[in-house]
Amino acid sequence: MIKKTIKNPKIFVAGHKGMVGSSILRQLTNKGYKNIITIDRNNLDLKDQSQVKSFFNNEKPDQVYIAAAKVGGIYANNNFPAEFIYENLMIQSNIIHEAWSSGVKKLLFLGSSCIYPKYANQPIKEYELLNGELEPTNEPYAISKIAGIKLCESYNRQHGVDFRSIMPTNLYGPGDNYHPSNSHVIPALIHRFHQAKLNNDQVVKIWGSGTPKREFLYVDDLADACVTVMNAKFSSLKKLTKSMQSHLNVGSSKEISIADLSILVSGCINFKGKIEFDYNKPDGTPRKLLDSSKMLELGWRPKVNLLDGLKMTYEDYLNNNS
Repeated sequence: MIKKTIKNPKIFVAGHKGMVGSSILRQLTNKGYKNIITIDRNNLDLKDQSQVKSFFNNEKPDQVYIAAAKVGGIYANNNFPAEFIYENLMIQSNIIHEAWSSGVKKLLFLGSSCIYPKYANQPIKEYELLNGELEPTNEPYAISKIAGIKLCESYNRQHGVDFRSIMPTNLYGPGDNYHPSNSHVIPALIHRFHQAKLNNDQVVKIWGSGTPKREFLYVDDLADACVTVMNAKFSSLKKLTKSMQSHLNVGSSKEISIADLSILVSGCINFKGKIEFDYNKPDGTPRKLLDSSKMLELGWRPKVNLLDGLKMTYEDYLNNNS
């Protein structure tokens, strides 16, 4: 039986130092939540079940946001598949199980739009999950995220808890990882164009053909969606989901080609050289636009457009990475 929401919940944000976790922390603080628990990886290894068990038994949070994960772009996913599937499976499995075991009232699991088949119908509705083959370059990561959804659903069905899942589209914003090869596309482009500008390079090469289209969401808009879903009435969610299809898509509902995105990012940075595409590098999924209509029915709306978001992200890069 689902328990009632308490007025001043004790909230654990797992992964609070990452881009998503830090944004959720800001969102909760701005909304007046005061009883928030955070702990860094030096003091709690989320891959270690005994450590996670002790933490939950000692802290006994009422709510949990799982923003902790091993993430990266095409290069990282393609070159470190064992790390991506192992670490993510361990982190989420330990947190979800010990959350149930310690009596957590509500939990929110964050997945990724890569859970969907490579050639899913567009825009992608939630029921497309498990309807086709995954994109090979990030299949291990995607499988770990699918497992996280099914863990939440299974604990809900067997134990009557209230564990929820949302699937964000491609994210960007303050606190992102700007590593030139291990990052996602927007931070990688920001770093590459900025360095090219500093070095007076005449050409910047971009992986792939530039033709794939992607949807992007500013991280603070995702954090707002996370709090919206966590606070949504159980009856409202029940109308939108099924017990074995309970996840909700979260996106901007707008897409842009990698080529056009490259032009947009280079403009924000004021790079004056040429852009060339390396056709020998993989493109990944050709198109990946989410249908976020269920989130819109909950009353959530994205607020930051792509150009403004890129400018704020570049400012964050300059302040923390240049």
